[in-house]
Amino acid sequence: MNVESIVRWLEALGVPREVISIETEADNTWCLLRADEQEDGEGAWEVFWREQGNRYDWARFSNEQVACHYLFGRLAWAQVARGAVGVLP
Repeated sequence: MNVESIVRWLEALGVPREVISIETEADNTWCLLRADEQEDGEGAWEVFWREQGNRYDWARFSNEQVACHYLFGRLAWAQVARGAVGVLP
């Protein structure tokens, strides 16, 4: 999973597109951004909820795929918790 595919995966779970922002910060969305380079020269990725210009539940990863899977997991769990998806009979 990467930034090109995560939106499709989240939409398949029923996560509304308007609560996801990829590579751009936007209020009232889960943001997935490429961050400044780390000390070792590798790229970094950040995932967080943005509201009223502030970042909440911020996490930083050294790998794009790990960041995408983290966001997917957070939002998949939210879908399960609200009863939108669950175990098949």
